[in-house]
Amino acid sequence: MKTPRLLDGRLKLRHLVLLDALLRQGSVVGAAAQLHVTQPVATRGLHELEEILGVTLFDRGPRGITPTVYGAAFAEHARAVLAQLTEAGRHIVELADAERGTVIVGTHLAGSNVLLPRAITRIKRDRPYLTVIVREAAPEPLLVELVAGRVDMIVGRLTAASDEQIERRKLYDEFVDLIVRSSHPLAGRTGIDPAELGEYPWILPGAETVLRRELEEFFARNGIPLPANRVETTSFLTVRELLLENDVIAALPSLIARDEPELSRLDVSLEQIGHSVGLTLPARTLSPSAEALIDSLASVAAEMASEEHR
Repeated sequence: MKTPRLLDGRLKLRHLVLLDALLRQGSVVGAAAQLHVTQPVATRGLHELEEILGVTLFDRGPRGITPTVYGAAFAEHARAVLAQLTEAGRHIVELADAERGTVIVGTHLAGSNVLLPRAITRIKRDRPYLTVIVREAAPEPLLVELVAGRVDMIVGRLTAASDEQIERRKLYDEFVDLIVRSSHPLAGRTGIDPAELGEYPWILPGAETVLRRELEEFFARNGIPLPANRVETTSFLTVRELLLENDVIAALPSLIARDEPELSRLDVSLEQIGHSVGLTLPARTLSPSAEALIDSLASVAAEMASEEHR
């Protein structure tokens, strides 16, 4: 197979935009609707792209389309190109007006209630017209958004090493505690038998998270069945309200409950559950506004680490 000639003028940006839409929607009809074009136009665009590349990008089925190995591979490069162009446009705007700009931050539970709000507060003192958009989601969907350029950075738990697409930058280490409301029957008690924990409802993170797997291992080590009475969420606001209104147990980063007088830490050791909190960054040049927020996050994290050791 010859190397496709992608710079001879036939490949257009609309082909890359279409490919991204097809992957996100899983059907030609859905992609056409997203791009506000007719289905025949979308189908023709896909055929053009496959002709340029000389391979089949999607398998067609009764329930939609799924990317072939070629489609998945080319999509990584297409999304990188789109992300760079999006960043270039924002970079130009920020150079024209250095005090303005937009940063889109993805976050999950770790780092979301202390580190990120403090860093945003600090940067807004110097750049009040900087817009910070925070998107909360599970780690895997956020990674897809990061690579595609729809998120500038992710603040949260680091669960893997850096690679050619992603840089992971550690900011501080954080431990996990079992948290309940202050009026919970187990609050304030010492020497709690882990078996007692299974008698109460739980709030657990989603099954796709590392913390969930670690908690399941904790249950197994202590002979506790996976709680049948449970809620699964990674939203801190949801977790907090459920904790305050019910006798539930939740496993949360230690910093989350530290300044919450209505919440209490249980006297149960989770020594084997801990993690590094930091930044997950794309392997591309970021805007000046994004770099400024990164500096703010690093500065706040250093202060938090200092507070931890006092």
